[in-house]
Amino acid sequence: MRVVFMGTPDFAAASLQKLIDENYDVAGVFTQPDKPKGRGMEMSFSPVKELALRHGLPVYQPEKMRDGTALQIVKDLNPDILVVVAYGRILPDDILAVPKFGAINVHGSLLPKYRGAAPIQWAVLNGDRTTGVTTMYLAHDMDAGDVIYTEETEIGEFETAGELFDRLMVMGADLLDKTLRDIEAGTAPHTPQDHSRATYVKMLDKSICPIDWNKSPREIVKHIYGLQPWPVATMELEGKSFRVFGAAYTDVKTKKAPGSVVRADDCLVIACADGQCIAITELQAPGKKRMQAADFLRGHKIAVS
Repeated sequence: MRVVFMGTPDFAAASLQKLIDENYDVAGVFTQPDKPKGRGMEMSFSPVKELALRHGLPVYQPEKMRDGTALQIVKDLNPDILVVVAYGRILPDDILAVPKFGAINVHGSLLPKYRGAAPIQWAVLNGDRTTGVTTMYLAHDMDAGDVIYTEETEIGEFETAGELFDRLMVMGADLLDKTLRDIEAGTAPHTPQDHSRATYVKMLDKSICPIDWNKSPREIVKHIYGLQPWPVATMELEGKSFRVFGAAYTDVKTKKAPGSVVRADDCLVIACADGQCIAITELQAPGKKRMQAADFLRGHKIAVS
């Protein structure tokens, strides 16, 4: 099967690697234009571009998808199917119509739940017990095409969004391989989504980093682990903003207001909703390295509220 692949980040690179490993005929690779990165603002390649170049695959980085340039490239490559994984661009209908098998997508949620950006992070942030990956046919509306296959997995109670991302990345690549084989064999299903059950999520930004101590311990735990590796949860401690990387449940009860420091000896216990408390186990002071809370408290005296 002749494939044109479209993707940009690590999540997409895993699927491209699977196509390479399974000897699919990858006719070309589309990825986002190079962007400046780091202090020196040097132009950097996306993970997908780096992988494609290592394997000698043609790389295309059109600035626009609707001016006819991308359409002509796809027509010239003459693929049987388009595989789109976290490309970061909406494809116009005329491009979707070129391949005989259409275009398919690997998405990091169990559609129709969590259409849009950052579905993996929001599954953790919202405290979901399970999530998964979906392969689907691309349609005009975002993430609204017919489902081909899904695969579900449990979310660990203290699993970070980054750790879940890595697991779903591999699951998605494997499910893509199964999907392509069944499409070629003519056995792949078309299951319309129940659009009335669709939910949408937005990109993360630093505005959601501060911990809301009026929430329950589990909501706070999920906030901390859902914002890793980026943008990372934060808390105010003695007038400074600390990054928070770890937390644990505790049986400590208090009458203090949410956000109050209840203990600061061998652990850092903070009051939250309904008289409950949560233990902060790992944090990072401004300009300092990331530390276990116990180690930090040995060298820093924090006043109990």
